[in-house]
Amino acid sequence: MTRLIPSYSRLMVPLACAALLMACRQEPTPEPADADAPERAAVPATARDAATDTALAWSASVAWDGDLNACRQGADAATRECLLDAMRSGGASNDAVTAAGQLSSAGELAYVSAWHEQDGIGVATVTYPFRANTNEGTRLIDARGHRIDVDADPMAGEAAADPAVQALAAAHPGAAPFPPAQAAGTSPLEDGGVRLLYRTPLRECHACADVAQVQQAYDFDAQRNFIGSQVVP
Repeated sequence: MTRLIPSYSRLMVPLACAALLMACRQEPTPEPADADAPERAAVPATARDAATDTALAWSASVAWDGDLNACRQGADAATRECLLDAMRSGGASNDAVTAAGQLSSAGELAYVSAWHEQDGIGVATVTYPFRANTNEGTRLIDARGHRIDVDADPMAGEAAADPAVQALAAAHPGAAPFPPAQAAGTSPLEDGGVRLLYRTPLRECHACADVAQVQQAYDFDAQRNFIGSQVVP
């Protein structure tokens, strides 16, 4: 887990690293909380980007994979309304349409195209049908319905103060993380918990070759509630 460093001068180093890493990163749009969702349940600080909506617990029913050609015709065709209408006419379940509406609430269109479970954790594949690059992402769904975006920058924010992150930044000063992250296995934790690993390549540009990878661990307790994440070797 990352830890806070009280000294102002020592804080400037990780902040500079974070700024450098963001220089050529093509940031995905973060998933917002739903406007009509209830207050978020208390979760660890490392899960601040997790979203919850007790009105819809994501499951296999949120997945849909169909034809969106109707939303690719004309300059104004790729709209949220077109996406949701195309899903309804394509046989999507109400849950799938609702999940797509949640994902598409910040202006970027997306839907859940696949679902599976890994050691009791829901794994949703999110498709961004109208992006030029990086058309897929992943959300992990814990037992409380929190959605954890594994494609959020693993080297930004508080993580920039982690020695492992600083070592990667120093070894590859011109590189930044480029999602999507790829599953890299699981391992057991004490008291019945489980750790899911995801790796994100580091590159100097979108079309450049990978120079390294940053590996992020996502930890869940025995009840499969999310308890935190950290960069690991």
